[in-house]
Amino acid sequence: MKRIAVMFLLTWCMGRPAEAGGPELRFNREGKFKIVQFTDVHFRYGDPASDIALERINEVLEVEKPDFVIFTGDVIYSAPAEEGMRTVLELVAKRKIPFGVVCGNHDDEQGMSRGELLEVIRTIPYNLTARADGISGETNFILPVKSSCGDKAALVLYCFDSHSYSSVKGVRGYDFLKPDQIAWYRDNSRKYTEANGGRPLPSLAFFHIPLPEYNQAAGDEEAVLVGTRMEKACAPALNSGMFAAMKEQRDIVGIFVGHDHDNDYVVDWKGILLGYGRYTGGNTVYNDLPNGARVIEMTEGRHGVRTWVRVKGGRVINPVDYPEDFRKKGDPK
Repeated sequence: MKRIAVMFLLTWCMGRPAEAGGPELRFNREGKFKIVQFTDVHFRYGDPASDIALERINEVLEVEKPDFVIFTGDVIYSAPAEEGMRTVLELVAKRKIPFGVVCGNHDDEQGMSRGELLEVIRTIPYNLTARADGISGETNFILPVKSSCGDKAALVLYCFDSHSYSSVKGVRGYDFLKPDQIAWYRDNSRKYTEANGGRPLPSLAFFHIPLPEYNQAAGDEEAVLVGTRMEKACAPALNSGMFAAMKEQRDIVGIFVGHDHDNDYVVDWKGILLGYGRYTGGNTVYNDLPNGARVIEMTEGRHGVRTWVRVKGGRVINPVDYPEDFRKKGDPK
């Protein structure tokens, strides 16, 4: 009876993570779960410059055959917004792959609000994007990934709307994750830990705008960084404390963002992997890196992650196994 009550409470607190009848996420028989992250597609409907983005999405999906796809913002970059969004997302839906979308700072600048875009996304088959009622932003949702041999959650995916631009007087730049989003994450993380016998469940976080800790990590001479860093992280000027909350909850293995087109690195910071996706778009905005995608593979029961970048021609670059590849000499195993 207690177990039933706990599971009911989890469902009630998180809201429905997907439309009724939507696909479930589950580790495969080998205990693996693969995610492809596309970011900053910046798709311009009817613009030939965006064709390369569609080509790369199709190529990566064909090679990787992921269990789940996450778009970490700035999917579209021109009107008509609905047609652009559908064109991109239907590449995934037609392959019957579950997917989710978190908004970037440019998605709602193309003639439709975030809420209107969410309603479009919800009409596309295999969508798992949802809204957490009463929480700041539109694309906040939590997706449990079930065990390979049961219905118990073995991995949790936390997806956040990182908003757009600062609304705080006297503070320029980008917005930050809000206190109610942090409290929402804490509450749900705590409930998953309780349901797992007091052991934090391995979890990942996805959103668009990087946390201030990305610059702290990249600027630390002792931090282990793998990949390309060609620009400073365009993070909020104010730190609202999400990273600290994640450290305290002890469940987040890695955080994956977009936003900065010339970064694709991963860096270990205080025991959490801070990662960028690889810019996926065409030549519709600034970019000095050939487009591609980040691939993230989780192993059931392991508090770690394998990740790599897939680019044109199926080439893999910068594969890493976290935390093993980030340990320095003398670090405890």
